[in-house]
Amino acid sequence: QVQLVESGGGLVHSGGSLRLSCAASGRTFSDRVMGWFRRPPGKERQFVARIRWIDGNTYYAESVKGRFTISRDNANNTMYLQMDSLKPEDTAVYYCALAATVTGNYDYWGQGTQVTVSS
Repeated sequence: QVQLVESGGGLVHSGGSLRLSCAASGRTFSDRVMGWFRRPPGKERQFVARIRWIDGNTYYAESVKGRFTISRDNANNTMYLQMDSLKPEDTAVYYCALAATVTGNYDYWGQGTQVTVSS
């Protein structure tokens, strides 16, 4: 099994920054992909960014490109999402997720962390 625990959410003013962390434990997969998703109030879940663990390759949603940066720490098995220039529309519950393979589904999810951006 895999456990994912997010942290780092909170309340920030528009234009501010936050860094989210996702600590993974349990079973590991050599070519896993980890991603960040979010669910804004009253809306469906959205993809934010992902990173391929083995080579650090990243991909972002257009809405966050240039403002958010996804990264990983191999030694601590932790993924990060640095969020800069935050906007009120970034307000959401943010989830980290793990797919065991590049072509697989995101089968493992964290509990989520709230990010609120005030205008």
